[in-house]
Amino acid sequence: MEKVLGEFLFKGIDNSPCEEEQLITGTEAPFLKTENLRIITDYDQLATGLYIGEKINHPLFQITKICFDVQKDYVQKNITLKTLKQTSITQHKKYILWRSGFSLAVITLSDRGFLGERIDESGPVIENLIKKTLPISYIIRSIIPDDIYTLKGLMSDLIFIDKIDLIITTGGTGVTERDITPDVVEDLIEKRLWGFEHAMFQEGLKNTPHAIISRAVCGITYSSLIINLPGSKKAVQENLAAILPALNHTLEKIKNDPSECARN
Repeated sequence: MEKVLGEFLFKGIDNSPCEEEQLITGTEAPFLKTENLRIITDYDQLATGLYIGEKINHPLFQITKICFDVQKDYVQKNITLKTLKQTSITQHKKYILWRSGFSLAVITLSDRGFLGERIDESGPVIENLIKKTLPISYIIRSIIPDDIYTLKGLMSDLIFIDKIDLIITTGGTGVTERDITPDVVEDLIEKRLWGFEHAMFQEGLKNTPHAIISRAVCGITYSSLIINLPGSKKAVQENLAAILPALNHTLEKIKNDPSECARN
């Protein structure tokens, strides 16, 4: 699914700024003589996980983080790059930006897990199952408390700034006071995927009558597919099994893939 998305120019920080330039800071590029470079590009959909190089399938860098530095008079976009190959940057030379595989964020909600009192078993299961099913280019893993504002802030960054393709949460889908995951996600979702939810519910109900109290929500916001999973390792495996066959096609359609949805 390699796809060229745009072109880049790198310039030194001392070059005169213009509206198209975006500062790269805190790079993980030990072979660069300077960490302060500017990206110049007409492509406005920079996303975590995208590759930069001189030709496709030969990446020099990968975007590993995007954030905004809000100052009094301006907002600056900061991009962190990871060096994948020893190189020196040639100013004014055009580099290309491309996508290869999907980016994945796995969020575990657990008060005890956040405090280090419980080992996260569900997060690694999600990561392993997804990697066996989809071409994954970049993974972000987070363990956070069952807190509305923490989850909403993290998910907003992943959706609107990092532009992560697939965001999967585990935990907080039940009916206790601290189960807040579906409530946060429902507020963020633009397109609800009832079919995903129904498939997971049916699969869970085959194994336990307690699946009926799950409030898991699935849907699309901006360019991200969001899936809520229960907190237990077993339930994660069961729920994912119900939707894994549809994930690749769904993600491609979110990116406006023109292929037909009908079976061959």
